[in-house]
Amino acid sequence: MKKRRLAITAVLAAVAIALTGCSSADESADGFVGVILPDAASSNRWETADRGFLQAAFDAAGVEVDIQNANGDKAQFATIADQMLTAGAKVLILVNLDSDSAKAVQDKAAAQGVKTIDYDRLTLNGSASYYVSFDNEAVGRLQGEGIKACLDAAGKSSARIVYLNGSPTDNNATLFKAGYDSVLRPLIDSKAYTLVDDQAVPDWDNAKGGVIFEQQLSKAGGKLDAVVSANEGLGLAAIAVLKKNKLNGKVCVSGQDATVDGLRAILTGDMSNTVYKAIKAEAEGAAALAIALLRGEEATTATGSVNNGTIDVPSVLLVPVGITKANVKDVIADGFQTREAVCADIEDLCTANGL
Repeated sequence: MKKRRLAITAVLAAVAIALTGCSSADESADGFVGVILPDAASSNRWETADRGFLQAAFDAAGVEVDIQNANGDKAQFATIADQMLTAGAKVLILVNLDSDSAKAVQDKAAAQGVKTIDYDRLTLNGSASYYVSFDNEAVGRLQGEGIKACLDAAGKSSARIVYLNGSPTDNNATLFKAGYDSVLRPLIDSKAYTLVDDQAVPDWDNAKGGVIFEQQLSKAGGKLDAVVSANEGLGLAAIAVLKKNKLNGKVCVSGQDATVDGLRAILTGDMSNTVYKAIKAEAEGAAALAIALLRGEEATTATGSVNNGTIDVPSVLLVPVGITKANVKDVIADGFQTREAVCADIEDLCTANGL
């Protein structure tokens, strides 16, 4: 875990250097950067974390930025993009709702000489100049490894599990599933684990996720050992159903995003594991790339590439970290969440777990 924390620290330092190099961007850049976030419902990270980190990064560099949220509406996503292009945006940072609608925006931007950056989610067959995200298959592997570790700790060499996957229109959800399935599939194929059901949740909708999981639990006859859920919104929706059936804490449940509610669920034992992604580094990485594009410079932080189906997109892929009770404190130490928020009304559990 120390090595993983050092990896995050190293990434943050590298991006900080890149941003420092762009601190005079306002002296040579013209226009502004537009950012379109996807929604505020599938995960609260977009408004509680990404917006603030992005704003701070551009403010520090003296570069004008307009950050808006499409609120899960593809037509609104397109409208915001049109308004930003009309207002003179020179770079767009996009978190797509799906690849087709984002590609249409990228094509329109390219026709006007405006560069785009895929943020967190890759736009398949798009034309982004850069892609900034995490190694999303590695995120999924951490989820799968956490589920297996939870089952092992409970002495369960055989288990009945379900997959509660993310949106089928989100390439990240595909990568997450590829990651956790790579860990769990050998155990499923060997018949040690039984995959009772495997469902995707449209649009990462947590309410729909709860309904789908209720159906999965019914299909399992109320007998489940693990829920492999693709993020904490879906995991917490599943936990709400488990609570109604007095099964919470008895079933391993994975998450992702290290939200306050997710970390609290880990400390109470309702969620077995999650994944922490250093969103501050992701936001600062995207800002550094946008500023480089604004200034007509080549960025040095994009050291890898990912093929989007049409082109190889220069990429910055950050390192995710698996989180259990043993290292919730690392998320707080990293400044991503506060002890006060995580430990409200569960002070005894926080003290017992070294917070």
